Amino acid sequence: MTMDKFGMYAKFTAKPGERDQLVNILLEAAAGAEAAPDCELYVVNVSETEPDTVWVTEVWSSAEAHDVSLQEEATRTMIQRAMPLIAGVESIPLRPVGGKGIK
Repeated sequence: MTMDKFGMYAKFTAKPGERDQLVNILLEAAAGAEAAPDCELYVVNVSETEPDTVWVTEVWSSAEAHDVSLQEEATRTMIQRAMPLIAGVESIPLRPVGGKGIK
């Protein structure tokens, strides 16, 4: 059971009142990820207990594929649009080992 996939939980803390706008940008990123064969999962979640918190759950074919995606012009543009809305970011890197939805 060895998989070289890369996963991540990213916690975005939006500036007060900016969560929904940040969610919309992240949903655009999710729509763009549909065309990226190396992106297996990109889910945008809002916290039920923290009103300014957005979680993104990602699974990629490899860490390298994730890194490459961050260099794409469309991704960089979305990051620039999102940055003014974000008060903080934490990420938890993961190594997916299997489960429903994982190729």
